[in-house]
This record gives sequence, structure tokens and C-alpha cells, in this order.
Amino acid sequence: MTRGILEAYEHGVVTSASLLVDRAASAAAAEAVAAMPGLSVGLHADLADADGRPLVDLADTPACRAEVERQVERFSQLVGRPPTHLDSHRNVHRLPSVRQAFRQVAGEHGLPLREDALPAYVSTFYGQWDGCTHPEQVSVEGLARILAGLPAGWSEVGCHPGYVDGDLRSSYRLERELELATLVNPRIREVAATLDITFVGFAELLTGSGRGGS
Repeated sequence: MTRGILEAYEHGVVTSASLLVDRAASAAAAEAVAAMPGLSVGLHADLADADGRPLVDLADTPACRAEVERQVERFSQLVGRPPTHLDSHRNVHRLPSVRQAFRQVAGEHGLPLREDALPAYVSTFYGQWDGCTHPEQVSVEGLARILAGLPAGWSEVGCHPGYVDGDLRSSYRLERELELATLVNPRIREVAATLDITFVGFAELLTGSGRGGS
């Protein structure tokens, strides 16, 4: 996963990434991204363990807040700098009780929280639904259509580039490599230029302006 993300940053249009802090590969991933200060890296908070067991009662807002706060601190310890933004694994922050906790932590640390602040979140660059792979959605043509349909202002286009290996525990596998191939394709920058889209990271949100991002 990390190798694909870094390749999409170095050779493609990815500008931001999110880090899980309690996985076996977290320390190695943190070391890799720490060496790339131009990549905006946020916290991908997870309120469950690697096997999907809840770490806290999701109805308990104070407990959820404490856990997210712990992960923010863990992030800074691993990466050597604070996160640039905040989101969550499996979008658990969308739950009302959990969302309140995320908002509190985001506000305290001055972090953009996905779907709760700028930029607008665009989730349609995704190549699987109803148990079937849809390569056309994560193709160059598919991403070009998404970029052409972005609203004015800031947008975050979600993506999941990566290389499939034996350690990946996910049903979203082939699609990750298809995404990566699209994100590093030079045609995407050409399309973006014609649409007057500039790709920037979360760290630049307060200092720049434009459309687009990933």
C-alpha cells in the first residue's frame, strides 16, 4: 500500500495521504512519508482493531474523543509532525455520536475533517460496487470525467492506489493497481490543465486557491 501511494505522489497527482497508526506496517509507513515533507499526511483514525473489533463504545462520545486524541498523539510520535487533516477508516466518523468526537478533536487541533469542512469530498473514483469490479470508473477516462464535474473551489478526490501483496486484507485489490496506473498517467495532468485545476495538498489549503486535489 505505502509503495503505491508514494509512487502516485512522486510520479502522479496524489498530494495527500492518510495514515493508520496502530497497524503492523504503521511505523515503516510513517518513516517513509516522513522523508517526503511535500506530501500532506493526515490521520486515518480507526476505532476498531485490525480484526474489526471495536476499541470503544461508538455511542460513547467522550470515549471516542479520547481514542481519536490518542491516535493524533501517536501519529505525531510516528511521523515527527502533526497530521494535516483528519478522516476515518470505513468512514466511521459519519455516525452522529462519533462525528461529535471527531469534530471536537479536529477543532482543538485545527484540522480539516473530511465532509465537515473544506474541501468538498468526492468519493466516485472507486472501482467496485455490488461485489463487481468496474475498471471503467478508475480509468483515465473515468477520472477525467470526475475532474470535469468538480464544483468550483476546493475538492478532495478520494483514491486508494497500491500494489497487491499477500499481506493485504481487503476485497478491494485489483482496483488499487488500476487506480495507481491512472493516477500516474501523464494524461491526467493534461486534462487538469485544460480544466484549470491545480493539485495541492491539505497543508496548502490555507495558503493557495484553485480546484481539485487528491
